[in-house]
Amino acid sequence: MSPYQLSSDRHLSRRHFLKAGAAAASGLALSGCGWTLANVRTTIDTPSDVLYLYTWAGYTDDELIKEFYDETGIRVIADVFSSNEEMLAKLQAGAGGAYSIIYPSDYMVRKMVSLDWLVDLDRDRLLGLDELFPRFQNPGYDTQNRHSIPMSWGTTGLIYNSRKLQPNPTDWDYLWDNRQQLSKRISLLNDGREVIGAALRSLGYSYNTTNIDAIRQAYQKLTELKSAIATFTSDAWTSQIITGDLTIAMCYSADAVQVIEESPGTAYLLPDSGSSVWTDTMAIPRTAPNIEGAYAWLNFMLRPDVSARVCERLSFATPNQVAFGLLPEEVQNNDSLFPPESALEKSEELKPLPTEVGEAFDLYWTRLTSG
Repeated sequence: MSPYQLSSDRHLSRRHFLKAGAAAASGLALSGCGWTLANVRTTIDTPSDVLYLYTWAGYTDDELIKEFYDETGIRVIADVFSSNEEMLAKLQAGAGGAYSIIYPSDYMVRKMVSLDWLVDLDRDRLLGLDELFPRFQNPGYDTQNRHSIPMSWGTTGLIYNSRKLQPNPTDWDYLWDNRQQLSKRISLLNDGREVIGAALRSLGYSYNTTNIDAIRQAYQKLTELKSAIATFTSDAWTSQIITGDLTIAMCYSADAVQVIEESPGTAYLLPDSGSSVWTDTMAIPRTAPNIEGAYAWLNFMLRPDVSARVCERLSFATPNQVAFGLLPEEVQNNDSLFPPESALEKSEELKPLPTEVGEAFDLYWTRLTSG
């Protein structure tokens, strides 16, 4: 029994939901042994041979699910969410009680820990934590990986048509400096923290600034660019870059790598002034009904051979140092997946903000994207 068809969700952003309509068109369906769409789940009696995941689209596939089942006898059923906020809201509303593994991003791990939503992991039951890259063994968002295990990581930057843009862009300011030539050929992410954050970096501020005047300056700078922006989207840009309707798009590195494979002439840029770096993790919610299965999944995903194959097959960067060593040389040398440390020096993790600062981001983002 096939868990799901991979073909339709290869082009979905890690941040965006697999819509039911697209799923129907591609043949995705509920399955007793694999992938399902994100129907709201209430708490149910989950047998020990079934493991429910709540994850991002594109983070698992047929091969991964089958391999885990063959080794453990545990059937995996994965639902997808559209955002960290949606995932948390469903858990808080009492839905999702069947899930034993969830995939929060770094900043959401912090928030869920503060809300007491994540299990303290038993490190004695986990194998291979010492095989992670050092920066992932004691990350700032979760000291000593007490509540989460890194699954993938990446950056936010710009994908562009290198044949049309000469000289090639090197920083965020390229958008402003060339906005007339690029008019209606630019897209930015549908994400206030990322978009305003990029403008903040171009002005010399941190993505995580608490200076509300700096946030206002970033907003004002973005209003100068707005007339040239075709759309704010985190996924529709993929087909538009390929067809040439867009010349440059703000995006996540994992999505850029997939597009570059299919569209020669496109390239990914991590801006010189700095950008955001993100980590998506695996965690056990405190409502998990299948703890044994959850640890089995974590250990399976921590295995270097599994992590390397997933990295190569699904095009996102592994945080596992031993797995990295197993990758083909051309994957290891892909700077879009694995940027050099020198390129990451000015990049930052997104951190939770004080309420009043978060409200300022929301206010200016609403103003920017309305009308």
